[in-house]
Amino acid sequence: MNGDLPDPSASRVVLIGGSEYRSLVPLPPVSSNLQSLCTTLQDPTICGIPEANCTVVKDPQLPSEFLDPVANAAATARDTLLVYYSGHGLRDTDDPDLYMALRDSQEGRGYTAVAYNHLRSVVRMSPARRRIVILDCCFSGRAARAMSADVQNLAAQAKVEGTYVLAASPGDRPALAPEGEVYTTFTGELLDLLRGGIPDGPELIDLETIYRTLEDRLRAKNKPLPQRTFENQAGLLPIARNRACAPARGVGGPVLDLQVTSAITTTGLRLARRLRAVGRTRDALPVLRLILGQPGTTEGGDEILVRLELADILTELDHGREAIEVLETAFVAVHNRAGPEVLTVCRRLAALLREMGSHAEACDVLEHALKLSFPAEAPLPPPTAGGLM
Repeated sequence: MNGDLPDPSASRVVLIGGSEYRSLVPLPPVSSNLQSLCTTLQDPTICGIPEANCTVVKDPQLPSEFLDPVANAAATARDTLLVYYSGHGLRDTDDPDLYMALRDSQEGRGYTAVAYNHLRSVVRMSPARRRIVILDCCFSGRAARAMSADVQNLAAQAKVEGTYVLAASPGDRPALAPEGEVYTTFTGELLDLLRGGIPDGPELIDLETIYRTLEDRLRAKNKPLPQRTFENQAGLLPIARNRACAPARGVGGPVLDLQVTSAITTTGLRLARRLRAVGRTRDALPVLRLILGQPGTTEGGDEILVRLELADILTELDHGREAIEVLETAFVAVHNRAGPEVLTVCRRLAALLREMGSHAEACDVLEHALKLSFPAEAPLPPPTAGGLM
Protein backbone atom coordinates (compact mmCIF):
# COMPACT_ATOMS: atom_id res chain seq x y z
CA MET A 1 0.00 0.00 0.00
CA ASN A 2 1.15 3.55 -0.65
CA GLY A 3 0.07 7.05 0.24
CA ASP A 4 -1.73 7.82 -3.01
CA LEU A 5 -5.41 8.55 -3.37
CA PRO A 6 -7.65 5.68 -4.48
CA ASP A 7 -7.65 4.90 -8.19
CA PRO A 8 -11.18 5.99 -9.19
CA SER A 9 -11.41 3.51 -12.07
CA ALA A 10 -10.57 0.60 -9.75
CA SER A 11 -12.76 1.75 -6.85
CA ARG A 12 -16.43 1.11 -6.12
CA VAL A 13 -18.94 2.93 -3.91
CA VAL A 14 -22.29 1.59 -2.70
CA LEU A 15 -24.59 4.01 -0.86
CA ILE A 16 -27.60 2.41 0.83
CA GLY A 17 -30.33 4.24 2.68
CA GLY A 18 -33.80 3.85 4.07
CA SER A 19 -36.03 6.90 4.31
CA GLU A 20 -39.49 5.29 3.94
CA TYR A 21 -40.75 2.51 6.20
CA ARG A 22 -44.07 0.78 6.77
CA SER A 23 -43.76 0.25 10.54
CA LEU A 24 -40.88 2.53 11.54
CA VAL A 25 -40.66 6.31 11.66
CA PRO A 26 -39.71 7.77 8.25
CA LEU A 27 -36.29 9.42 7.90
CA PRO A 28 -36.55 12.06 5.13
CA PRO A 29 -32.95 13.32 5.59
CA VAL A 30 -31.59 9.95 4.47
CA SER A 31 -32.69 10.62 0.90
CA SER A 32 -30.65 13.83 0.91
CA ASN A 33 -27.73 11.96 2.47
CA LEU A 34 -27.57 9.55 -0.45
CA GLN A 35 -27.95 12.14 -3.17
CA SER A 36 -25.42 14.62 -1.81
CA LEU A 37 -22.85 12.04 -0.75
CA CYS A 38 -22.98 10.49 -4.21
CA THR A 39 -22.42 13.89 -5.82
CA THR A 40 -19.62 14.77 -3.40
CA LEU A 41 -17.69 11.52 -3.92
CA GLN A 42 -17.91 12.01 -7.70
CA ASP A 43 -16.50 15.55 -7.47
CA PRO A 44 -13.06 15.46 -9.14
CA THR A 45 -11.73 17.95 -6.59
CA ILE A 46 -12.57 15.54 -3.74
CA CYS A 47 -12.50 11.86 -4.77
CA GLY A 48 -13.44 11.75 -8.44
CA ILE A 49 -15.30 8.42 -8.37
CA PRO A 50 -16.89 7.86 -11.81
CA GLU A 51 -20.68 7.87 -11.87
CA ALA A 52 -20.67 4.31 -13.25
CA ASN A 53 -18.73 3.14 -10.17
CA CYS A 54 -21.13 4.66 -7.65
CA THR A 55 -24.30 2.68 -6.88
CA VAL A 56 -27.20 4.13 -4.86
CA VAL A 57 -29.72 1.77 -3.25
CA LYS A 58 -32.73 3.59 -1.84
CA ASP A 59 -35.36 2.00 0.43
CA PRO A 60 -34.47 -1.69 -0.14
CA GLN A 61 -37.29 -4.08 0.66
CA LEU A 62 -35.45 -7.42 0.54
CA PRO A 63 -32.05 -8.52 1.89
CA SER A 64 -30.99 -9.30 -1.68
CA GLU A 65 -31.75 -5.71 -2.76
CA PHE A 66 -29.50 -4.56 0.08
CA LEU A 67 -26.62 -7.03 -0.26
CA ASP A 68 -26.42 -7.91 -3.97
CA PRO A 69 -25.15 -4.46 -5.04
CA VAL A 70 -22.49 -4.69 -2.32
CA ALA A 71 -21.46 -8.14 -3.50
CA ASN A 72 -21.20 -6.95 -7.11
CA ALA A 73 -19.11 -3.93 -6.12
CA ALA A 74 -16.95 -6.02 -3.79
CA ALA A 75 -16.15 -8.47 -6.57
CA THR A 76 -15.00 -5.78 -9.02
CA ALA A 77 -13.23 -3.31 -6.70
CA ARG A 78 -9.46 -3.60 -6.86
CA ASP A 79 -8.35 -0.43 -5.11
CA THR A 80 -11.06 0.82 -2.72
CA LEU A 81 -14.50 -0.43 -1.72
CA LEU A 82 -16.69 2.01 0.20
CA VAL A 83 -20.05 0.89 1.58
CA TYR A 84 -22.29 3.44 3.30
CA TYR A 85 -25.58 2.80 5.10
CA SER A 86 -27.96 5.37 6.54
CA GLY A 87 -31.29 4.49 8.06
CA HIS A 88 -32.73 2.80 11.12
CA GLY A 89 -30.38 0.64 13.15
CA LEU A 90 -32.25 -2.06 15.06
CA ARG A 91 -31.60 -4.46 17.92
CA ASP A 92 -33.01 -7.92 18.32
CA THR A 93 -34.40 -8.92 21.69
CA ASP A 94 -31.99 -11.90 21.98
CA ASP A 95 -29.04 -10.76 19.87
CA PRO A 96 -26.45 -8.03 20.58
CA ASP A 97 -25.64 -7.61 16.88
CA LEU A 98 -26.64 -4.60 14.79
CA TYR A 99 -29.47 -4.98 12.27
CA MET A 100 -30.03 -2.58 9.37
CA ALA A 101 -33.66 -1.89 8.61
CA LEU A 102 -35.47 -2.72 5.38
CA ARG A 103 -38.70 -1.09 4.25
CA ASP A 104 -40.86 -3.66 6.10
CA SER A 105 -38.62 -4.13 9.17
CA GLN A 106 -40.13 -4.11 12.65
CA GLU A 107 -38.61 -2.98 15.93
CA GLY A 108 -37.19 -5.83 18.02
CA ARG A 109 -37.43 -8.39 15.19
CA GLY A 110 -33.99 -8.83 13.71
CA TYR A 111 -35.19 -11.40 11.20
CA THR A 112 -37.11 -8.64 9.37
CA ALA A 113 -33.87 -6.68 8.75
CA VAL A 114 -30.33 -7.29 7.46
CA ALA A 115 -27.81 -8.45 10.05
CA TYR A 116 -24.58 -6.51 10.00
CA ASN A 117 -22.73 -9.84 10.10
CA HIS A 118 -24.00 -10.55 6.58
CA LEU A 119 -22.73 -7.22 5.27
CA ARG A 120 -19.40 -7.82 7.01
CA SER A 121 -19.02 -11.19 5.28
CA VAL A 122 -19.65 -9.68 1.84
CA VAL A 123 -17.17 -6.86 2.42
CA ARG A 124 -14.47 -9.24 3.59
CA MET A 125 -14.67 -11.24 0.36
CA SER A 126 -13.58 -8.26 -1.71
CA PRO A 127 -10.04 -8.25 -3.17
CA ALA A 128 -9.93 -4.45 -2.79
CA ARG A 129 -6.78 -3.31 -1.02
CA ARG A 130 -8.78 -1.05 1.30
CA ARG A 131 -12.33 -1.41 2.44
CA ILE A 132 -14.41 1.23 4.17
CA VAL A 133 -17.78 0.82 5.89
CA ILE A 134 -19.60 3.97 7.04
CA LEU A 135 -22.71 3.51 9.15
CA ASP A 136 -25.03 6.39 9.98
CA CYS A 137 -27.68 4.68 12.06
CA CYS A 138 -28.68 4.05 15.65
CA PHE A 139 -26.44 1.68 17.63
CA SER A 140 -23.91 1.61 14.78
CA GLY A 141 -21.06 1.38 17.29
CA ARG A 142 -22.02 -2.28 17.64
CA ALA A 143 -20.72 -2.81 14.12
CA ALA A 144 -17.36 -1.28 14.96
CA ARG A 145 -17.00 -3.75 17.83
CA ALA A 146 -18.18 -6.62 15.66
CA MET A 147 -15.67 -5.90 12.90
CA SER A 148 -12.80 -5.98 15.39
CA ALA A 149 -14.06 -8.84 17.54
CA ASP A 150 -11.67 -11.40 16.11
CA VAL A 151 -8.92 -9.09 15.03
CA GLN A 152 -5.96 -11.43 15.61
CA ASN A 153 -7.44 -14.11 13.38
CA LEU A 154 -8.52 -11.59 10.75
CA ALA A 155 -5.18 -9.80 10.59
CA ALA A 156 -3.57 -13.06 9.52
CA GLN A 157 -5.80 -13.28 6.47
CA ALA A 158 -4.86 -11.26 3.39
CA LYS A 159 -8.50 -10.76 2.38
CA VAL A 160 -9.33 -8.58 5.38
CA GLU A 161 -6.36 -6.24 5.12
CA GLY A 162 -7.44 -2.62 5.01
CA THR A 163 -10.91 -2.80 6.58
CA TYR A 164 -12.05 0.42 8.28
CA VAL A 165 -15.40 0.97 9.99
CA LEU A 166 -16.66 4.47 10.81
CA ALA A 167 -19.86 4.51 12.88
CA ALA A 168 -22.11 7.45 13.69
CA SER A 169 -22.64 6.67 17.36
CA PRO A 170 -21.65 4.32 20.21
CA GLY A 171 -23.29 0.93 20.39
CA ASP A 172 -25.74 1.99 23.07
CA ARG A 173 -26.75 5.38 21.69
CA PRO A 174 -29.00 6.49 18.86
CA ALA A 175 -27.76 8.56 15.96
CA LEU A 176 -29.56 11.82 15.25
CA ALA A 177 -31.87 12.75 12.39
CA PRO A 178 -33.38 16.06 13.58
CA GLU A 179 -36.80 16.87 12.16
CA GLY A 180 -36.67 19.52 9.47
CA GLU A 181 -32.93 19.18 8.80
CA VAL A 182 -31.67 18.45 5.30
CA TYR A 183 -29.21 15.77 6.47
CA THR A 184 -28.74 13.54 9.47
CA THR A 185 -26.32 14.99 12.02
CA PHE A 186 -23.39 12.68 11.28
CA THR A 187 -23.63 12.74 7.48
CA GLY A 188 -24.18 16.49 7.48
CA GLU A 189 -20.86 16.95 9.29
CA LEU A 190 -19.16 14.47 6.96
CA LEU A 191 -20.40 16.35 3.90
CA ASP A 192 -19.26 19.67 5.35
CA LEU A 193 -15.81 18.21 5.97
CA LEU A 194 -15.45 16.76 2.47
CA ARG A 195 -16.83 19.84 0.71
CA GLY A 196 -15.10 22.48 2.79
CA GLY A 197 -11.95 20.60 3.67
CA ILE A 198 -9.91 20.95 6.85
CA PRO A 199 -8.22 24.32 7.30
CA ASP A 200 -4.48 23.93 7.95
CA GLY A 201 -4.85 20.22 7.25
CA PRO A 202 -2.81 18.03 4.90
CA GLU A 203 -3.28 18.15 1.14
CA LEU A 204 -4.65 14.59 1.20
CA ILE A 205 -7.04 13.56 3.97
CA ASP A 206 -6.87 10.06 5.47
CA LEU A 207 -9.61 8.22 7.33
CA GLU A 208 -8.15 8.81 10.78
CA THR A 209 -8.01 12.55 10.12
CA ILE A 210 -11.65 12.46 9.05
CA TYR A 211 -12.58 10.55 12.20
CA ARG A 212 -10.68 12.88 14.54
CA THR A 213 -12.10 15.98 12.89
CA LEU A 214 -15.68 14.66 13.03
CA GLU A 215 -15.17 13.71 16.67
CA ASP A 216 -14.00 17.23 17.55
CA ARG A 217 -16.81 18.95 15.65
CA LEU A 218 -19.56 16.73 17.03
CA ARG A 219 -18.22 17.00 20.59
CA ALA A 220 -18.28 20.78 20.30
CA LYS A 221 -21.98 20.54 19.38
CA ASN A 222 -22.74 18.04 22.15
CA LYS A 223 -23.79 15.38 19.62
CA PRO A 224 -23.19 11.60 19.74
CA LEU A 225 -19.53 10.89 19.06
CA PRO A 226 -18.48 8.64 16.18
CA GLN A 227 -16.75 5.32 16.70
CA ARG A 228 -14.24 3.58 14.50
CA THR A 229 -12.07 0.52 14.19
CA PHE A 230 -9.58 -0.53 11.55
CA GLU A 231 -7.21 -3.31 10.67
CA ASN A 232 -3.55 -2.84 9.79
CA GLN A 233 -2.89 0.71 8.49
CA ALA A 234 -6.21 1.35 6.71
CA GLY A 235 -6.88 4.51 8.68
CA LEU A 236 -3.68 6.16 7.50
CA LEU A 237 -4.44 5.83 3.78
CA PRO A 238 -5.49 9.06 2.01
CA ILE A 239 -9.07 8.96 0.81
CA ALA A 240 -9.88 12.49 -0.41
CA ARG A 241 -8.33 15.80 -1.42
CA ASN A 242 -8.44 18.59 1.12
CA ARG A 243 -10.39 21.42 -0.52
CA ALA A 244 -9.25 23.83 2.18
CA CYS A 245 -5.61 23.26 1.30
CA ALA A 246 -4.56 26.02 -1.11
CA PRO A 247 -1.99 24.86 -3.68
CA ALA A 248 1.41 26.49 -3.68
CA ARG A 249 1.55 29.48 -6.00
CA GLY A 250 3.83 29.38 -9.00
CA VAL A 251 5.91 32.13 -10.54
CA GLY A 252 2.84 33.60 -12.22
CA GLY A 253 1.59 35.10 -8.95
CA PRO A 254 -1.98 35.81 -7.84
CA VAL A 255 -2.95 37.98 -10.83
CA LEU A 256 -2.17 35.22 -13.33
CA ASP A 257 -4.00 32.66 -11.19
CA LEU A 258 -7.13 34.82 -11.12
CA GLN A 259 -6.95 35.27 -14.89
CA VAL A 260 -6.72 31.52 -15.44
CA THR A 261 -9.61 30.87 -13.05
CA SER A 262 -11.75 33.46 -14.83
CA ALA A 263 -10.94 32.00 -18.25
CA ILE A 264 -11.78 28.47 -17.11
CA THR A 265 -15.06 29.68 -15.61
CA THR A 266 -16.14 31.53 -18.74
CA THR A 267 -15.15 28.71 -21.11
CA GLY A 268 -16.70 26.03 -18.95
CA LEU A 269 -19.97 27.92 -18.64
CA ARG A 270 -20.16 28.29 -22.42
CA LEU A 271 -19.44 24.58 -22.89
CA ALA A 272 -22.10 23.57 -20.37
CA ARG A 273 -24.70 25.76 -22.09
CA ARG A 274 -23.77 24.32 -25.49
CA LEU A 275 -24.12 20.77 -24.18
CA ARG A 276 -27.48 21.61 -22.69
CA ALA A 277 -28.63 23.22 -25.94
CA VAL A 278 -27.95 20.02 -27.91
CA GLY A 279 -29.75 17.80 -25.41
CA ARG A 280 -26.71 16.57 -23.46
CA THR A 281 -27.86 18.02 -20.17
CA ARG A 282 -26.31 15.35 -17.94
CA ASP A 283 -22.91 15.88 -19.60
CA ALA A 284 -23.04 19.52 -18.53
CA LEU A 285 -23.22 18.63 -14.82
CA PRO A 286 -19.56 17.57 -14.30
CA VAL A 287 -18.37 20.62 -16.26
CA LEU A 288 -20.20 23.02 -13.95
CA ARG A 289 -19.14 21.14 -10.82
CA LEU A 290 -15.53 21.23 -11.96
CA ILE A 291 -15.73 25.00 -12.40
CA LEU A 292 -17.05 25.47 -8.85
CA GLY A 293 -14.32 23.21 -7.48
CA GLN A 294 -11.47 25.31 -8.84
CA PRO A 295 -9.02 26.65 -6.26
CA GLY A 296 -9.49 30.39 -6.00
CA THR A 297 -13.08 30.46 -7.22
CA THR A 298 -15.08 33.20 -5.51
CA GLU A 299 -18.80 33.87 -5.48
CA GLY A 300 -19.65 36.70 -7.83
CA GLY A 301 -20.01 37.49 -11.52
CA ASP A 302 -19.70 34.38 -13.64
CA GLU A 303 -19.60 32.10 -10.58
CA ILE A 304 -23.18 33.12 -9.73
CA LEU A 305 -24.19 32.36 -13.32
CA VAL A 306 -22.55 28.94 -12.99
CA ARG A 307 -24.60 28.18 -9.89
CA LEU A 308 -27.78 29.39 -11.54
CA GLU A 309 -27.09 27.16 -14.56
CA LEU A 310 -26.29 24.19 -12.32
CA ALA A 311 -29.42 24.73 -10.25
CA ASP A 312 -31.56 24.87 -13.41
CA ILE A 313 -30.13 21.57 -14.63
CA LEU A 314 -30.59 19.87 -11.26
CA THR A 315 -34.18 21.09 -11.09
CA GLU A 316 -34.79 19.82 -14.62
CA LEU A 317 -33.43 16.41 -13.56
CA ASP A 318 -35.72 16.36 -10.48
CA HIS A 319 -32.85 16.93 -8.02
CA GLY A 320 -34.63 19.75 -6.24
CA ARG A 321 -32.88 19.42 -2.89
CA GLU A 322 -29.44 19.56 -4.45
CA ALA A 323 -30.51 22.58 -6.50
CA ILE A 324 -31.51 24.30 -3.25
CA GLU A 325 -28.07 23.52 -1.78
CA VAL A 326 -26.38 25.10 -4.81
CA LEU A 327 -28.47 28.27 -4.57
CA GLU A 328 -28.16 28.47 -0.78
CA THR A 329 -24.36 28.46 -1.11
CA ALA A 330 -24.56 31.37 -3.55
CA PHE A 331 -27.11 33.18 -1.35
CA VAL A 332 -24.91 32.93 1.76
CA ALA A 333 -21.86 34.18 -0.14
CA VAL A 334 -23.51 37.18 -1.79
CA HIS A 335 -26.38 38.05 0.54
CA ASN A 336 -24.89 41.48 1.32
CA ARG A 337 -24.44 42.44 -2.31
CA ALA A 338 -26.90 43.85 -4.81
CA GLY A 339 -27.31 43.24 -8.50
CA PRO A 340 -29.54 41.45 -10.98
CA GLU A 341 -27.76 38.07 -10.57
CA VAL A 342 -28.13 38.19 -6.79
CA LEU A 343 -31.83 38.96 -7.07
CA THR A 344 -32.21 36.10 -9.54
CA VAL A 345 -30.59 33.77 -7.00
CA CYS A 346 -33.10 34.95 -4.38
CA ARG A 347 -36.11 34.47 -6.65
CA ARG A 348 -35.12 30.99 -7.81
CA LEU A 349 -34.16 29.87 -4.32
CA ALA A 350 -37.47 31.10 -2.94
CA ALA A 351 -39.38 29.32 -5.71
CA LEU A 352 -37.62 26.01 -5.02
CA LEU A 353 -38.10 26.32 -1.27
CA ARG A 354 -41.80 26.95 -1.83
CA GLU A 355 -42.05 23.88 -4.07
CA MET A 356 -40.36 21.77 -1.36
CA GLY A 357 -42.84 23.04 1.24
CA SER A 358 -40.41 25.37 3.07
CA HIS A 359 -42.69 28.40 2.88
CA ALA A 360 -41.22 30.26 5.86
CA GLU A 361 -37.69 30.04 4.46
CA ALA A 362 -38.95 31.15 1.05
CA CYS A 363 -40.54 34.24 2.66
CA ASP A 364 -37.24 35.07 4.42
CA VAL A 365 -35.34 34.89 1.13
CA LEU A 366 -37.88 37.09 -0.66
CA GLU A 367 -37.84 39.60 2.20
CA HIS A 368 -34.05 39.78 1.88
CA ALA A 369 -34.36 40.35 -1.88
CA LEU A 370 -36.83 43.16 -1.18
CA LYS A 371 -34.37 44.82 1.20
CA LEU A 372 -31.65 44.60 -1.45
CA SER A 373 -33.91 46.25 -3.99
CA PHE A 374 -35.18 48.96 -1.64
CA PRO A 375 -32.60 49.81 1.07
CA ALA A 376 -33.85 51.19 4.37
CA GLU A 377 -32.94 54.75 3.49
CA ALA A 378 -34.95 54.66 0.28
CA PRO A 379 -38.77 54.86 0.54
CA LEU A 380 -40.72 51.88 -0.75
CA PRO A 381 -42.73 52.53 -3.93
CA PRO A 382 -46.44 53.11 -3.39
CA PRO A 383 -48.71 50.10 -3.96
CA THR A 384 -50.45 49.85 -7.29
CA ALA A 385 -54.20 50.23 -7.57
CA GLY A 386 -54.54 46.50 -7.92
CA GLY A 387 -52.65 45.78 -4.72
CA LEU A 388 -49.70 43.42 -4.49
CA MET A 389 -48.64 41.62 -7.67
